[in-house]
Amino acid sequence: MRRRRLLFSLLLVAAAGTVTTAAVPQRYAAAAAPVPLDRVIPAPASVRPAGGAYTLGERTRIRVPGNSGEARRIGGYLADLLRPATGLPLPVTTRGGPDGIVLRLGGRDTRGLGAEGYRLTSGGRAVTISAAGPAGLFHGVQTLRQLLPAAVERRTRQSGPWRVAGGTITDTPRYAYRGAMLDVSRHFFTVAQVKRYIDQLAQYKINQLHLHLSDDQGWRIAIDSWPRLATYGGSTQVGGGPGGHYTKDDYREIVRYAAARYLTVVPEIDLPGHTNAALASYADLNCDGHAPPLYTGTKVGFSSLCVPKKITYDFVDDVVREIAALTPGRYLHIGGDEAHSTSHADYVAFMDRVQPVVAKYGKTVIGWHQLTGAHPARGALAQYWGYDRTGAAERAQVVDAARHGTGLILSPADRAYLDMKYDKDTPLGLDWAGYVDVRRAYDWDPGRYLEGVPAAAIAGVEAPLWSETLTTSADIEYMAFPRLPGIAELGWSPARTHDWSSYRERLGAQGARWEAQGVRYYRAAGVPWPAR
Repeated sequence: MRRRRLLFSLLLVAAAGTVTTAAVPQRYAAAAAPVPLDRVIPAPASVRPAGGAYTLGERTRIRVPGNSGEARRIGGYLADLLRPATGLPLPVTTRGGPDGIVLRLGGRDTRGLGAEGYRLTSGGRAVTISAAGPAGLFHGVQTLRQLLPAAVERRTRQSGPWRVAGGTITDTPRYAYRGAMLDVSRHFFTVAQVKRYIDQLAQYKINQLHLHLSDDQGWRIAIDSWPRLATYGGSTQVGGGPGGHYTKDDYREIVRYAAARYLTVVPEIDLPGHTNAALASYADLNCDGHAPPLYTGTKVGFSSLCVPKKITYDFVDDVVREIAALTPGRYLHIGGDEAHSTSHADYVAFMDRVQPVVAKYGKTVIGWHQLTGAHPARGALAQYWGYDRTGAAERAQVVDAARHGTGLILSPADRAYLDMKYDKDTPLGLDWAGYVDVRRAYDWDPGRYLEGVPAAAIAGVEAPLWSETLTTSADIEYMAFPRLPGIAELGWSPARTHDWSSYRERLGAQGARWEAQGVRYYRAAGVPWPAR
């Protein structure tokens, strides 16, 4: 009788299994499959699939062996990301062990990874991320994040399983400088809005946040020695409205938040043009001693500091001194573009006096590529924003500077400017550099973009986002996504991985993540976005 019952039970189990397997729709079976290791953005330098997947469960721990406070903090960051959607406890522990998610700093297997590289190994018992430095460990966490189902990005509990494909990723960046610029001058964005953008940049291993803090329409950072710059010069914006500015504590908080995500803030004070907000705030900065009215339009090239006046350099010294003291990063951007109301002789004289001020306060100069028409300081970087219609003489000037030691950040306006319209129907943005669709933003090689520039002169890439037409975080996201990840990949991934047909598939898979995060993105044609 007992044998009959056992046999009957086994038959029921087998039958149930057969019915269940047959009834599972294909879409659910596909959803349970782990994300392939080569599906992430930016494309990793090396991918070797192997072995079984790792599945997060109730007993999964985030192990941070050793005594590194940075590694423990990254472990806490990862736990905070994963707990809401998975519903798992994911305790962070410094106890070693062969299982769980292991975040390891140092060791023989991290040689050759540099400060930002990492190695991620996944198998049946554990996922291990190893790095020589904390930035690399953090970048590895961003890769792990993309290897989990897109639903992990939601802030409410979701159904699993939470699986990570088996194998090894070994990854290092192509360029050391991988930036994004946010213009907070044409329209002001709050600390919370900047933090939201920082979180989005960090997902794609961007490591520099360039903040455009001054322009004709607004001065956005408090300067104690010149208080009207912020209180008056920051009191409006394009189209009118209250504008705004960051207190020094606000700016420190942005710097802190960015640093916790391994982004360095690069502040920009645009000089000698784009200075109407400063000129309106202090009459003495004007050659005629009369302050112009505040400006809320979008024209460029009409303003200039008074190059011959001594007070101009007192002003520059005070501003650079106070901002440098707030900024732990290496660079300070002095602008230098579209100074159409400054004569060439005055422009050269001004840059010759201002660059040493930046050095005096311990910073390295970055300027827009017009700086190459003056005398770039030793170690300075020029940010190239030309485009296909840029004249040959201007390009040659940049190439010559690069050959003589000036480093370049590439931000070609018709490739990397995120405020350019996607097409004629885009409701936001500008079109003076032409339309920039998602393929055009991705399909170029920084190492070959400017003929004649030595490869060693390319410091990296940056995606600027000017805000003449942008007022909300949703506006920022609509113009940045899906183009920003492509610029990030150009900065991080080896040139040999560059392939539009592969990239468009990986980009389409990001759509589900952005939807889970509440990101308003543009569903560009030619990309296989998730169905709605």
